[in-house]
Amino acid sequence: MQKNVSKLPDQQQLEAAFEQFNAVSDQLIGAYRQLEGQAAVLNQQLDEANNALRRQVEANANLAERLGMLLEALPAGVIELSDEGRVISENPTAIQMLGRHVLGADWQDILPLLQPTELDQSFRLENGCHLTLQYKDLPGSGGRIALLHDVTRLNQLSGELARQEKLAAMGSMAASLAHQLRTPLSTAMLYASNLKKTDLKEEDRSRFIDKILTRLKALEGLIQNMLGFVRGQVTEREPLDLASVLDDLHAVFLPQCQARGIYFVCASVQPSAITVMGDRKALVGAMTNLLENAVFFSPEGSCIELDLTQVDGMVRLRVADAGPGIVQQERERLFEPFYTTRSGGTGLGLAIVKKVAEELGGRVDCHNRAEGGACFDFFLPLG
Repeated sequence: MQKNVSKLPDQQQLEAAFEQFNAVSDQLIGAYRQLEGQAAVLNQQLDEANNALRRQVEANANLAERLGMLLEALPAGVIELSDEGRVISENPTAIQMLGRHVLGADWQDILPLLQPTELDQSFRLENGCHLTLQYKDLPGSGGRIALLHDVTRLNQLSGELARQEKLAAMGSMAASLAHQLRTPLSTAMLYASNLKKTDLKEEDRSRFIDKILTRLKALEGLIQNMLGFVRGQVTEREPLDLASVLDDLHAVFLPQCQARGIYFVCASVQPSAITVMGDRKALVGAMTNLLENAVFFSPEGSCIELDLTQVDGMVRLRVADAGPGIVQQERERLFEPFYTTRSGGTGLGLAIVKKVAEELGGRVDCHNRAEGGACFDFFLPLG
C-alpha cells in the first residue's frame, strides 16, 4: 500500500508532461499548417510574378522584333551612336543611302562623305543624292540617333515647281504686256489710217500726227519701263545727299499739286546729315512713281506729305496721301508686275519701286493711315 502511494506523483507528472507535449505538438502542427498556407500563397504569388515576367519578356521580345522590322522598313536612315561617337547600330536604309556599312566606325570619319549644300542641314553624296541630317539625344545613355532623310526627289520636284512658276509668271507678264501694248498701238494705227485720206485737211493731218506721236511715246515709255524692270534700275552707286533729292522732288511736284488744289508738304530731320549709297536716277525715279500715285488718288484740298527720317539704322522716305487708301486684297498684290488699280496705269510703277528698293539693299512697305489715305515707306541702309 505504501508503494502505490509513493508512485502517484510521478504518474501525475508524466501525464502532465504528455499533456504539455501534446499541446506543444498541436501548436507545432498549427504553425506548420500556417507555414504551409503561407508557402502556398507565396508559391502562388511567385507563379503569378513569374508568369507576369514571362509575359513581359515575351512582350519586350515582340516589341523589339517589331521595332527591328520597323527600322528595316523605315524610309529614313537611322544610325545609333555611342557616347564616344561610334556607330553601334544601323538600319538597311542608312546602309543603302551611304552605300556602305558603317557599323563600328567613328561617325566623324563618315561625315566627310556628306558634302554640305547651300541649304541648312542638307548634304549631297557622291552619287548625287541629297540628304538631310538631324540628331536626337538618347536620354540616360549619353548616345544619340542620327536621322538621314533622302530629299533628292523632293528637291527635284521643288526645282520643277519653281521653273513652272517662273514660266507661268513669264506667261502672265507677256499676256499683260501684250494687253498694255495693244491699246496705244491700236489707237496709233487708227490715227495713221486717217492720214491716207486724200481730202484730209492740213490741220487735221497735223493733229493726227501729234496723236500718233503721243501714242508711240506712250509705247516707248511702257517698253522702257519693262526693260528697266527686267534689267534693273540701279546701274551705279555713289554717295547721295538726300537733301538734294528731296529738293528735286519738291521742285517737280509742288507745281503739279498746286495745279490740282493739293497741298504738298516736304519735311525732313537734318537731311544734310543723311547720306546713302545709291543710284540717284533710280532713286528719284522710284520716289517719282510713289508721288505720282499719291497725286492721282488725292482729292482736291487734301495734303501729300514727303517725310525723311532715320528708323532703326535705316533711312525712311515716306509718301503719305489722304486718298481712299488700299484694301487688303489689293495690298497683297500691289507690287506685282502689271497689277494696277489706276485707270490707264501700266502696273509697273510700284513693281519698279520695289525692285529699286531691293537693289539698293532696302525695302518698301505700305499701309493705311489711321486718319485715312495710304502711306508708302521706302527704306534704305545708311551710307
